[in-house]
Amino acid sequence: MSTASRDTAEDSARPGEPAGRPRTGRLSLPPAARPYAPPLLLYGVTKLVGLTIFACLLEYAGEYRKKEPRFGGGAHWWDVLQTWDGWWYLQVAEKGYDPRPLQPLAPGGLFTVQQNSVAFFPLYPGLIRGVSEVTGLGVYGSAILVSVLASFVAAAGIYAVVSALAGTRAGTIAAGLWAVAPGAGVEWAVYSESLFVAIAAWACWCVMTKRWLAAGLLAFFAGLNRPTSAALIGAVGLAALVTLLRPDSRRDQGVLGPVYAMVAAPLGLLTYITWVGLSMGDLTAYFTLQREGWAHYFDGGAYTLDVLRNVAVGHNDYLFAFSVPDLLGVQLVIALPFLIALMLRRKPPLVLVAYTLASVVTVLGTQQMFGNTARYLLPVFPLLLAPAAALSRLKWPTLTLFFTTAAVASGWYAHYVIFELGIP
Repeated sequence: MSTASRDTAEDSARPGEPAGRPRTGRLSLPPAARPYAPPLLLYGVTKLVGLTIFACLLEYAGEYRKKEPRFGGGAHWWDVLQTWDGWWYLQVAEKGYDPRPLQPLAPGGLFTVQQNSVAFFPLYPGLIRGVSEVTGLGVYGSAILVSVLASFVAAAGIYAVVSALAGTRAGTIAAGLWAVAPGAGVEWAVYSESLFVAIAAWACWCVMTKRWLAAGLLAFFAGLNRPTSAALIGAVGLAALVTLLRPDSRRDQGVLGPVYAMVAAPLGLLTYITWVGLSMGDLTAYFTLQREGWAHYFDGGAYTLDVLRNVAVGHNDYLFAFSVPDLLGVQLVIALPFLIALMLRRKPPLVLVAYTLASVVTVLGTQQMFGNTARYLLPVFPLLLAPAAALSRLKWPTLTLFFTTAAVASGWYAHYVIFELGIP
């Protein structure tokens, strides 16, 4: 071989490969990203199957064509994904807020004040607006893009947390389980759940790995996304406080990081609620709007108990009654103690325990549409820890059958039931 030929062969070799080996031309992921490929592939394929079944059911039933575009209808099946709460988010993304004083309604109805878009937190619609400005997509296309991308970030975060506790196989399965969880239909819709879970999962992972600055910042952003971020904020704050109270962990991790996390975590939530109150002329305006404009408020579980009593005897004498979603919600509530006990048996970190328990208490203790219990519990990803660890003992042919069946079924119970048989 001539000198020129030898130089060419050596130049074409990859770093770390023997000189003269020809390039294969294959694309390769960065080493840090490679572990996330299997869980994200499983998540994406499983979600796509569920969404396809949802579309087929919508077209078969055809009911969505008869409904108002704002309330579960539209000209095409994909229009359903931007209805209900999605309509409000798109209004904020396109027009911003109009925080006028609360407008009383005529007495005698379920709602006593007029609904207002300030009930919907700004992070998700703000990202929609930003993506729309950058890409040129409309607000609907941008909203779906944000939700889909955020869902993959969330699946990666769930994988990171579960794999750290139960192994990479369990982490991969957990990402797949989140794709078929009850309520998962909103993950690729104009809803803020995917963005919130992406923030929550990585915030918990940051606490687990002692990255307090990142944990505090993520909890701050969570507070700008959903009011239920209070559970995450409390969990991060509690974990930081316990770290400070233990001399060994305080010496190991220092003081500034945990203190920063405790201080920064609640600022997003407090800032937005305070802004709403000041703008509407009443510091309690946000809570009044939720209670009297949407009939959502913490009642200590009275409404949940009322629903359980009625459904148990086949009655529907309760507020927001939707038979099929409510029945699925009852089954999920019955399964909760078992799922929580299994999670606790694995002795997860404090931040996961606190986040899970606070979230469950918030959901079951609040009067809201009971049929949406599956959606409200969708962010409680630590409940996937024990099922994922158990399923990780199965071989992949069996797991493939399981996820195929679950993906197909999720098109009905996680998508169609929520959007067409209830109000998401």
